[in-house]
Amino acid sequence: MPKMKTNKGAAKRFSKTGTGKIKRNKAFSSHILTSKSTKRKRNLRKSTIMSPGDSRKMRVLLP
Repeated sequence: MPKMKTNKGAAKRFSKTGTGKIKRNKAFSSHILTSKSTKRKRNLRKSTIMSPGDSRKMRVLLP
């Protein structure tokens, strides 16, 4: 059986933590920033853990 291929688009956006959870960056931080508060923009910079439902789908793309 051949090796499983990694989805390169997903690999550039998501990464696995040591415990196997999937880390992602937050959306809505690229443009139209004048209407967003400083606190909101600061919190959008941080990465977060993906929800369990979505992580199940990502495990297929990131073997």
